[in-house]
Parts: sequence; C-alpha cells; structure tokens
Amino acid sequence: MSKELRFSKEGTFTIVQFTDIHWKDGSELDLQSRALMELTLDTEQPDFVMFTGDVIYTGEHSDGAAFCDDPIRAFGEAVAAVEERSIPWGVVFGNHDTEVDITRNELMNEVLKHSYTLAQPGPKHIKGVGNYVLPVLGSSNEQAAALLYCLDSGDYSGNPLVSGYDWIQPDQIQWYIEQSRYWKDQAEGKTLPALAFFHIPLHEYQTVWDREVCYGNKYENVCTSQIQSGFFSAMLGQGDVMATFCGHDHINDYWGELYGIRLHYGRATGFSTYGKEGFSRGARVIRLTEGKRDLESWLRLDDGSVVMMQPEHQPELG
Repeated sequence: MSKELRFSKEGTFTIVQFTDIHWKDGSELDLQSRALMELTLDTEQPDFVMFTGDVIYTGEHSDGAAFCDDPIRAFGEAVAAVEERSIPWGVVFGNHDTEVDITRNELMNEVLKHSYTLAQPGPKHIKGVGNYVLPVLGSSNEQAAALLYCLDSGDYSGNPLVSGYDWIQPDQIQWYIEQSRYWKDQAEGKTLPALAFFHIPLHEYQTVWDREVCYGNKYENVCTSQIQSGFFSAMLGQGDVMATFCGHDHINDYWGELYGIRLHYGRATGFSTYGKEGFSRGARVIRLTEGKRDLESWLRLDDGSVVMMQPEHQPELG
C-alpha cells in the first residue's frame, strides 16, 4: 500500500478517531464495539483512522488473572474492521494497552505487521513508544499540507515521588519542537496546520472547561497527571498545532478553545468498559480542508445518528 496520506481532489481530509475500545476477548461486548466501528467507517468513509489508546485492556482482575489472555490476538481483532477496509491507520498507546503480559515495544512490533498501519515506533532515545509525525500531502502536489503529530503519553508515573498517571516528557516535547521546525523549513517558512493525538488529557483540558465556552459533556474528572508537562506551551510557541485529541476519560466528550488551540476529547468507542447510562458509545470525526487553518468535527454514535452541535457549556470561572 502507499504510505502517503493526501488531501482528496475536493480538498478535504477526513479522520475518524476511535478511543478506549478496551477490547478483551472477542465477547459480545467487544463485537458491539466492532459493529460501531464498522458503521462509522462505512458511513464516514474516512481517509485515515486514529486510535487514541486503550485499544485493548490488559489489566488484571482482583484475583490477579488477566482480563485479556492474548493481547496480540485482541489487538488484531480490535483493528480488524479498519484493516479489512484497507484504510490507513495510526495508534498511540494508552495506560491499559500494555499493563500485563506485553510491553509497548512488543505491541508496537505487532502493530507494524499490519498491512495498513502508518504507526511508527519513533526515536529510541526519547520516552515512549509511538512518537511520530505523519504529513498529509496536498491534493495535487508532493508537498506536505498538514501534519498529524502522534505522542505516547505513557501509562503510570515512573517517578516514586509522583503518584498517578504519566505525562509527556521533556525529551518528547523537544522532539516535537524539532519536528515542527523541520517541517516549517520543508514548507519554506510556512507554518503547516497540525493536529496532535495522545491518550491522557493535558491539564489544560480542565482549564478550558473552567474558563472558556466549551461544547459537549463532562461527566467525570479530567484524569490527567500530577505534573503539568509543558507540552501545551510548546505547541503554543511553535504555532502549528491547531487542535489536540485525546481519550482516557470515557464519559467526557467536550471540546473548547484555549489560546487558539482547540482541545478535544474523542467519544469512547468500547462497550467492554465503564460508561454512563444514556451516554452512547461513538467516535469523533475530524475534517480538514486543504489550505485552511481550521477544522470541522462531529460525533457519530452507535445508533448511526450524528451530533454536529454539542451542548454549550458556559465557563465556571470568571
């Protein structure tokens, strides 16, 4: 297959974001997740699919037994709907993908065996597995017209002084800055519009909810790390990333704009994990238009319906 992503002849590029599928063993709940993915793919006909973590669930029961006894098979089953439709896809890992029985390097080695993946292990000298950037070429030329940054936000803190979730590390942020500068040079000084994908939300997801008008729902806390990584300020400084997309918090699906950067949650896709009654599983759809520093985004739900306009939330802080 071609390893190139490209704007269509109509000048659009459509991405479907699946997040928190939590595939375990091909049970009935997993098959419901697959049905949702198939419906979304067949309806939206995306140019690219991005899995933003917790594709599989490798945690343990209270008795120590793993929920997922074959992570490699589970991952293959989770992405099969995309592979079978020959759609290019990428992935960033979440905190549950590699908890038990498989490492991030081992899982990435399996990812790379799939025919339509564009995921990459990324530089070995920086934190994480799966830090990479994908250019989207122009509709009628070989020049990059947009960028998709993919970052491994880790799983759990490796610092004994800090509890809770991991965060994007300084060497990853430096890598992003270097990539941003490289692609600006390639574009002869032009700042290309870019998106960033990761699993664990940044602290700024809480800030935007508190301070700005947001659109969508917040039914749980923003489960971020104890440490404010500095990645948001790096994106602000480079000026290329116009929107970010994460998962992790299954019953949050809002977005808001903070200092010119739109912060989006996906819509949790998986049925084999916690949710909220009346809050349908779904997927987020993202559409870029060539030559514009802007995007459209909407939700596709498991019953086939579309949510174009999410409910407005007024800021809680003045």
